[in-house]
Amino acid sequence: MTDAGQSRIQSFAFVISVWVCVLFCVCFAVFSAARPTGSCGVKLDDRINPNDAPVASLVRLPGIGLSRSQAIVGYRESFSDQGDGRAAFRDCADLQKVKGIGPKTAQDIGPWLKFE
Repeated sequence: MTDAGQSRIQSFAFVISVWVCVLFCVCFAVFSAARPTGSCGVKLDDRINPNDAPVASLVRLPGIGLSRSQAIVGYRESFSDQGDGRAAFRDCADLQKVKGIGPKTAQDIGPWLKFE
């Protein structure tokens, strides 16, 4: 086979491979656009209940680090040891009873919390 023939075959193979890639891209775009955009049926609650949330969940709150989240859990556990059956936190203001959490922090994390 001559160099010209081999060059022609390589060019043809390159053109075919480019067209195959374009075809895959178009198919991917069409199938992605045709897929429903709704959720897959699983709804996660994006709010955290400080009355039963573990330390790992509380750490995700803005302005709450590991030590504050441990303090929240510690306060909650000591409150539940009193045995009156009430929840330790009924609203954001109750969080201010925890050492290291002031009014500003309680206000900042309020939208991320739920109280049940």
